Amino acid sequence: MARLRVYGYARSRTLRTLWMLEELGLPYDHVDLSSQNDGTRSPDFLKINPAGHIPAIDEDGFKLSESMAINLYLAKKHGKLQPPTAQGEAKAMQWSFWAAHEVDRQVVQWIVNTAILPIEQRSTRLAFAAREEIEWPLQVLNGELGKQQYLADPNTFTVADLNVAAVLYRLLFVDLAGKPNLERW
Repeated sequence: MARLRVYGYARSRTLRTLWMLEELGLPYDHVDLSSQNDGTRSPDFLKINPAGHIPAIDEDGFKLSESMAINLYLAKKHGKLQPPTAQGEAKAMQWSFWAAHEVDRQVVQWIVNTAILPIEQRSTRLAFAAREEIEWPLQVLNGELGKQQYLADPNTFTVADLNVAAVLYRLLFVDLAGKPNLERW
């Protein structure tokens, strides 16, 4: 049995951590847990993450939540996908926090109102507003990727790229016209 347990379901932000673990080639146990039916409010899970959110990990008693923090921790601990310099590490944190702040909520709002909710519950207004909100951040990302191939280390895929891509993967079917660097990346 793996020492590391990941709590959460794959169609949530837990995907980011599952992707990271696969990239690192680490053994882990996946506890498929969702917020439905109070799964994340059970006394057992609240011992893992008192906030009751997924994903969370438990590695031999070390408990950590927030997908970006988990991924940054795993990269640093295992020395894979970790930028080799302090400046690269700072860039990995910068881009991870940027993705969480600038695009995550908007991407979720867009996908919920274009694909997840039943058609009668979707809001076209909210979907368009979310798509409009992410236009500038996508232009920013496209500009950065025009300067170098990857985000934290110019020539190497790192945790920064994984964290940002894991936020943006839901946009695979969004028209990226005018953003060739983002489309290539």
